[in-house]
Amino acid sequence: MTVSFYVAPNGKDVWSGKIASPNKNGTDGPFATLQHAFEAVAELKSQKGGVLDQPVIIYLRGGIYFLSKPIIVTPEYSGTELGPVTVEAYQDEKPIISGGKKISGWKKAEVYDKQLWVTEIPEVKEGNWLFHQLWVNGKRAIRARHPNQGYLRVAEVLGVSSKTPWHEGQTCFRFFNNDLKVWPTVTDAEVVVMNRWVESHLPILSVDESRNIVSFSKRSVFQLEPDDLYYVENALEFLDEPGEWYLDQRNGLLYYMPRADEIIEQTEVIAPKLPQVMQLVGKPEEGHWVEHITFRGITFSHTEWYFPKDFKLDWPSQDVGGFPQAAVGVPGAIYGKGIRNITWNKCSIVHVGTYGIELARDCQNNAILRCDFSDLGAGGIKIGETQISERKEDQSFSNRVEDCYIHDGGLIFHSAVGIWIGQSYDNYIAHNEIADFYYTGISVGWTWGYGPSLASSNRIEWNNIHHIGKRSNGDGPILSDMGGIYTLGIQIGTKISNNLIHDISALRYGGWGIYLDEGSTGILVENNIVYNTTHGGFHQHYGKENIIRNNIFAYGRDCQLQASRSENHLRFRFENNIVLGNTEKWLVGSIDFNFVFEKNVYWRKSGKPIKFGDLSWDEWKRKGMDSNSLFTDPLFVDSESYDFRLKPDSPALRLGFHQIDLSKAGPRKF
Repeated sequence: MTVSFYVAPNGKDVWSGKIASPNKNGTDGPFATLQHAFEAVAELKSQKGGVLDQPVIIYLRGGIYFLSKPIIVTPEYSGTELGPVTVEAYQDEKPIISGGKKISGWKKAEVYDKQLWVTEIPEVKEGNWLFHQLWVNGKRAIRARHPNQGYLRVAEVLGVSSKTPWHEGQTCFRFFNNDLKVWPTVTDAEVVVMNRWVESHLPILSVDESRNIVSFSKRSVFQLEPDDLYYVENALEFLDEPGEWYLDQRNGLLYYMPRADEIIEQTEVIAPKLPQVMQLVGKPEEGHWVEHITFRGITFSHTEWYFPKDFKLDWPSQDVGGFPQAAVGVPGAIYGKGIRNITWNKCSIVHVGTYGIELARDCQNNAILRCDFSDLGAGGIKIGETQISERKEDQSFSNRVEDCYIHDGGLIFHSAVGIWIGQSYDNYIAHNEIADFYYTGISVGWTWGYGPSLASSNRIEWNNIHHIGKRSNGDGPILSDMGGIYTLGIQIGTKISNNLIHDISALRYGGWGIYLDEGSTGILVENNIVYNTTHGGFHQHYGKENIIRNNIFAYGRDCQLQASRSENHLRFRFENNIVLGNTEKWLVGSIDFNFVFEKNVYWRKSGKPIKFGDLSWDEWKRKGMDSNSLFTDPLFVDSESYDFRLKPDSPALRLGFHQIDLSKAGPRKF
């Protein structure tokens, strides 16, 4: 028999939680908080000798549950195989677990001849609350920005010589005339500058208009370069478009320029207060896990994490304004450590300033299914850690992410990725759609080179990954060195198959569809379709014994394939692929012939020659490459419309190529 508890915004934790609505005389009804409902589960377990032998359902009624601290889920709240715990939305209602707080007390004001709303927030003035996001009527508002659209460019980088290490950042740069000024509130603002594959958040110390120099209290992550893109945000002078806001921290004042349809008395404004809404923390070292809990139909919203005071990386001597890759230090709105057999099903993680869900250390056999991740300050999902845990009990493995829609991310931390897998193995990432990120779609591995790595036997398949780098709204690219799918390190048994990857764009270099980066080894790349990339469908930086087989790579802008850094071993086998493009440059990089190319079909739409490095097609074949390959039209049904089905008389089929049907890529319908 199932035990039911109820939680509602109009409930009370002193009530029994056994009925869905308050009774007529107000003496009983649902709980007020999910935390208390979990405590009721623990009490039920204690009554049964510590073992839950019947299912428990916690129903959340619709409405917003504003938290003063994260919900903490510990082993005593766990279910069992016979008695699982389910937290789910009541009927068709929409409960929202919020790490934010409503902002009220708005008044109309005219500032700089602009019609604004303003409110005083004592917690901000007292230094107890600083936020970088705002949601108005369920829509992300824009932190007052200059320029409103597009980006400025760094004019000159100061204090840099040929001996300056590339990973040593700067605390100032020179700007072009009139790009920046000594606005009255300019020291409230920060510059967000994009460089290589990361962004740096740099609070402004001063602006020197006479020398065109802007100085910061933090150092950029890497060495800046002329023409790096940047923008500036959070100065009152930038507040010039509806939907923008500015926070005056010194005076505790929040300003907002309303949109045309917003009425001051009827507008809901929420600012984030918590970096996480839920922490599931087990103690596996003591044999106690958080386990057998399912969350279904719940929305989690309104979180924010920002750099703590004196935030440093390993190498700079000064505070730094970012992370070296993938915004890896930004936590998840939902955090798991020491958890297993936890499921999120049909949940939404939206309107957050962090990653969505983080499965850190000791996270095993968990599932994220049919969930929506959107309006993300960072990325969607993190699995594993950056460090290698030696004991298997401490490792994260065998987690599943299926049928999720992960989109509109990297809105604050632009280098965040859709799904990040670090030192973790045997994970299954399938049938997801990942779109509209400034950096990589799926990133697997966290070992540079051939050192120890736990990222093995991960299966990445049937995903639809698109509009990475340049978003579908036309914004970007702003970063370089990215991939639709990106890998690092030794990954024996990892398989990347049946993925549809398209519209991958980088700023300066490195907009690749499938990117096997430093030390990627033992990976099978098979039956993928990749098209519309800026720098090629496939790139291996360096690695060993990878197999690239039965894929279609089409329409790279600058070239079609890349293989960089010569090595004295078999780098990869490139077999039974079809490569279609419009460029003369076909394969670029380090042409050392420590690879195998065989039984491929290449076709340049114009029919004109192609080059492999500096070699013509005939010269390439005389080097022993592609001896049984063809330079001919593969006869797609309609490649102009990206219909890459092959006609029955295709020469690729005669070479042994197998038709690729990716109509099932992306989330399945249930």
